Amino acid sequence: MSDTDAVLFANEAFYRAFADRDENAMDALWSDSDQVACLHPGWGPLFGREIVVESWKAIIRNDESPEILCHDPRAHVYGDTAYVICFEEIMNTFLVATNVFVREGRVWKMVHHQAGPTSAQPEIEQGAPAASVN
Repeated sequence: MSDTDAVLFANEAFYRAFADRDENAMDALWSDSDQVACLHPGWGPLFGREIVVESWKAIIRNDESPEILCHDPRAHVYGDTAYVICFEEIMNTFLVATNVFVREGRVWKMVHHQAGPTSAQPEIEQGAPAASVN
């Protein structure tokens, strides 16, 4: 598997953990380093592994968290660092997201997530599957 494919796989694991409301999977995909950060839409910045992971667990536990569809993920790899830019569709509205990963051993781990509003929309092929996040 190429590094690009491995990063896209890690990115999909992030959205799958959210869709499955799997707190253990969400915890496992974040870097063990405390040098992680997250910018949820409308929130202030969060710094530190414990705070970031707890924010995701709180979102996962919320029964009213909306379904999210991930569209058009594009990975860019620079040595042991990579990022994915993708669109997140939430209730017929789009956000653009950046997910940053670092290689820890043989596994790509997330160190940063940021999503925010965008006026752009992904090109969605008819019949093409999107990564469903519920």
